[in-house]
Amino acid sequence: MSVSHAITKKSASNLAMAFVLLPKARADAMAKLYAFCRQVDDVADETARPVDDRRRELARWRTEIRRLYEGAGASIPVVEELAPVIRAHKLSLGLFEEILNGVEMDLDVSRYETYGELDAYCYRVASAVGLQSIEIFGYSNPACRDYAVHLGKALQLTNILRDVRNDAERGYIYIPLAELARYEVSEREILSLNYSERFQALAGSVASRARSFYQQARQSLPPSERGSMIAAELMGSVYWELLLQLQRRRFDVFREPRVRVSKPRKLLLILRTWMRLKMGFEAPHYGS
Repeated sequence: MSVSHAITKKSASNLAMAFVLLPKARADAMAKLYAFCRQVDDVADETARPVDDRRRELARWRTEIRRLYEGAGASIPVVEELAPVIRAHKLSLGLFEEILNGVEMDLDVSRYETYGELDAYCYRVASAVGLQSIEIFGYSNPACRDYAVHLGKALQLTNILRDVRNDAERGYIYIPLAELARYEVSEREILSLNYSERFQALAGSVASRARSFYQQARQSLPPSERGSMIAAELMGSVYWELLLQLQRRRFDVFREPRVRVSKPRKLLLILRTWMRLKMGFEAPHYGS
């Protein structure tokens, strides 16, 4: 088993789970892309290490990925395993740079003033990954690029809502400060894990923004590309389920257990996504 596949298997993430619907060669390529994204994200999240150490480590990853595009080998196994994937699917160096820029933002930025600033972060850490992923999935219609951008932002906003507690415990607040002010929720309330009706209204507005991105993704995906995007469609279904669970909980993200999609439910969503494709349903199972 390659290093990348071991990382992917160990993660048991929603993204890795979606690979089950892909042909083996594309699933293998996605495992290698996922391992890269997982590893650089883990570097940024190692809060026990000094920020300067993590910055140097991310710079090393940046140098290593650039070496592949210069025709040289890489000393980091996960990066070296990406080399044939980059060649076969013509993955963009610029998008790898954006992914690294995004995870590096977490070294310096723990607050976002506006949605404009947060959108830039979401594009880098989620949409850029989606844009690389669709090259591996294979597509003909360029509208798939808009789909990847919208769906990436929808998934990331869902993540941000689900992880408010975990992020607050690390000192991070991703919901824009302008929105906190609008709903009269203080930073202190979030950092002290204080749930209120005001926070419920605030989180509901973030959920509405996420729903708008799901809807834009739903509308921008050409029906002819639903087969090629089946793994992404499964991701949309899983995260849509998370958003619905958050809504049913009235967005009380401060209490345990953390909202998650159970394994049986994920298996049902896999089956439902596959069946909808085989039966010719054009509408995705999210964003309605």
